[in-house]
Amino acid sequence: MDTKESEYTKARFWKCALQVNPYDYISYRGSVPEMTEEEYNRELLRYAEESKIKVIGIADHGNVNEVDAIRNLMGEKNIIVFPGFEITSSEKVHFVCLFPEDTTKDDLNLYMGNLGIKKSSGGTWPSTLTGNDLLKEVDALGGFAYAAHCTGDSGILKEKMYHVWTNPLLKATQIPSALDDLKNDECNKYYLILKNKTPEYKRENPIAIINAKAVAKPEDLADEKASCLIKMTRPCFQSFKRAFQDPESRIRLHSDVSKEHYSCFESLKITGGYLGGALIDFSKHLNAVIGGRGTGKSTLLESIRYALDMRPIGKNAQKQHDDIIKENLGKEGGTIELVVRSSTMNGKLFTITRRYGESVSVRDEGGKLSSFAPSDILPGIEIYGQNEIYEIAQDKDLQLRLLSRFLESDKKDGERKIQKALDDLIKNREKLLEAEGKVSELEDEVVNLDKLEEKREQCRSFGLEEKLKTIQLLAKEKELLKRVVEEEGQNLDQAFQAVKDSLPDTVFLSESALSNLPHVESLRKLRLELDGLRGKAEVLLGSWQSEYDKAKENIKKLVDECNSGRQKEEAAFTESFYDLPSFKGKSGPEMGVELHDLIKDIERIRPKKTLIENRRKVIEELRSQRTSILDELYAFRVERSTQFNKSLKKLNKRLKGKLQLEVKSESDYSSVISFLSDCGLENVRRKRLSWIEEAQKFSPIKLAELIMQGRESLEKSDWNITDTVIGALLKMTKEQVLKLEENELPDVISIKLNTAHEGPENFKPMDKLSAGQKCTAILHLLLLQNHDPLIMDQPEDNLDNAFIADRIVTELRSAKLLRQFVFATHNANIPVFGDAEWIGVFEASENRASIPKNAQGAIDVDEIKEKAANILEGGKAAFNQRKAKYGF
Repeated sequence: MDTKESEYTKARFWKCALQVNPYDYISYRGSVPEMTEEEYNRELLRYAEESKIKVIGIADHGNVNEVDAIRNLMGEKNIIVFPGFEITSSEKVHFVCLFPEDTTKDDLNLYMGNLGIKKSSGGTWPSTLTGNDLLKEVDALGGFAYAAHCTGDSGILKEKMYHVWTNPLLKATQIPSALDDLKNDECNKYYLILKNKTPEYKRENPIAIINAKAVAKPEDLADEKASCLIKMTRPCFQSFKRAFQDPESRIRLHSDVSKEHYSCFESLKITGGYLGGALIDFSKHLNAVIGGRGTGKSTLLESIRYALDMRPIGKNAQKQHDDIIKENLGKEGGTIELVVRSSTMNGKLFTITRRYGESVSVRDEGGKLSSFAPSDILPGIEIYGQNEIYEIAQDKDLQLRLLSRFLESDKKDGERKIQKALDDLIKNREKLLEAEGKVSELEDEVVNLDKLEEKREQCRSFGLEEKLKTIQLLAKEKELLKRVVEEEGQNLDQAFQAVKDSLPDTVFLSESALSNLPHVESLRKLRLELDGLRGKAEVLLGSWQSEYDKAKENIKKLVDECNSGRQKEEAAFTESFYDLPSFKGKSGPEMGVELHDLIKDIERIRPKKTLIENRRKVIEELRSQRTSILDELYAFRVERSTQFNKSLKKLNKRLKGKLQLEVKSESDYSSVISFLSDCGLENVRRKRLSWIEEAQKFSPIKLAELIMQGRESLEKSDWNITDTVIGALLKMTKEQVLKLEENELPDVISIKLNTAHEGPENFKPMDKLSAGQKCTAILHLLLLQNHDPLIMDQPEDNLDNAFIADRIVTELRSAKLLRQFVFATHNANIPVFGDAEWIGVFEASENRASIPKNAQGAIDVDEIKEKAANILEGGKAAFNQRKAKYGF
């Protein structure tokens, strides 16, 4: 059993065995009992518990004496018992009649009398009433009758009782197994009748189909054909009967249950903030949040979005989300806790917690911190706030982003390849421009190499290079002489002057300074010694100065002698090359330096000539690589387009009769027009680039190729490019042309909506639709099957009620079996006709909103029904008044 069943805050499918026979049935069938009645009943209870059966219908043939014993025992385990019996109409057709759980044996015996049962010695006790009268009488008694084993002997279809079959009081019929198993009968006869497609058996409302194999012994309860699934909030006879008012939503065979698993929110808890104290146990199907304005419906949905660390798509929706969270969660530092079951994680549970202003925390089933983010757990979840659908419906870029999500799994690998190719192109461009820049620098130097070598050859023919060696030696002599005169001589002068400045001066030991000192005599002796030392030093310095002056004169003569010889040789060197134009008017040393630099430049530049050749090979390789990358990029784009069209074709099949989607691959040229506009083309504004949008098929790669080929190629193109634009394009830099190749053109997707509610289809493009019709188109996309939940705030905004009832609710009723929905709504069609399994009624008072347990449930709960009627319909009186005015 579900551990939360005592709370009964949502409708769920309960397992119901509606034809269980008591102990005496064994004898009735002519068998010898192998256990006592008490043992039999205990075994019934054991198998019911093991099979998770919640409701048992007692349906013996005219015998009701054992009802109390079974009911009391089952009640110990909270298993509900509907007492009843099996009966035969006057046409010999079998029906099972069930009554409320508190019906006594005496009541049942009285009812059998009212139904005209005649006691029989064997078989099902017959009634004097026809099938139609029997159904009328059972309904008047507050009971419920269904046609037993309709395709078998004494079954309503086997006996061709179409006049009873079409009686609206007949709500259900029993078949032996799955509905598809009946396709094998004669011309699918029974199958077509049960599908309500046979004219003479046509019913205004389809009949509920159940499995209720007769339980002849306790172990029969384990057979899935002995039970069916009935959706109720709190299992009881009242909710049981209501379920058959909407069998499409509330009655299931086990064979109808999808084996697919999808993600869902199990529960939500909010601590602090406007919704502090909210505790919700969600249904895995359709959940509807209702309440007056300002009761917290939007806050609940935006809190879920905040907990999942998701941002809205539209800018207005982002602002609205931030304002709601800051106002209703931020002021008190509220915390949201979500328990989520993840499809992508193979049905594992995770607890997602987020406190306002903090990061998201994710814990696994064991309570340990997980490295998974909410986006890993619910990768396909979609949340849309109030008016966010309208915002998307007005923006083509947002529509493309939305549609891409439905095709993402097919596009992901192709997009990754394309992005890698684009990244490779960027890297290639950077290397290519760098290599070409270096070659250009080298070429600027190498271009003068021939002139330099010619000049050097002239020098060789005049023997200048040989004489350069002498000039170099003379230059060295000049440097040495310069040092003798300017450095060594000056150093001695400075040294002499320093010694002179350092001689002792005894002024500080004058008589006036020494008077009255206790050791004046000793100090006078010190003065005499210092004066003597100074005198001797002056004598020595005078002698050294005399010797230095003689040496200095000799040094000057020798220096002049060397300079004279050097100058004569330089003059002779200069004279010998006087006729060389490049050296005319220059001195020998200048020519020597220049020739030296000439040789040095030649030796430095010559290797660069080889380097240029090598770098040119690198450039050719980079250009070849770029061509290969562009070819790959083209192939990847073709592959992406092919795959995209395949995916779109599948998507169109799923949207048949609702939407038509078309794609024009790489047809959005706005990005390349913006790029060219930003290039600063001379005399070219955006208007002069209109030929790009007018082109049948434009390619930035092709345009770059034509620019590199030159004017003639641009003039011969099919794009009607004006001379002004051609001239501007040819002035683009190499970097701009390469960047042009790297422009990615987005696909253009056309969305068309079938605006016809009935009759022939009438598809119109988005730009021809009203605001409401655009929202309709977006909603069709959002309701596509997805393994993760869809959360929406007031999806009915901008839509008319007729469309919601005819199209959206119809889709919801089937889609909710394979996906969880959480909607905040003011529209009764969604929770009522959509048959929401969980309806939460929000209330607000004193700056707080609440959703107590007794305000959670489905429409089969009286309190929820009353609250929903008051909020969504304006109350019972208003609803009845409208009904009367419409004349329904």
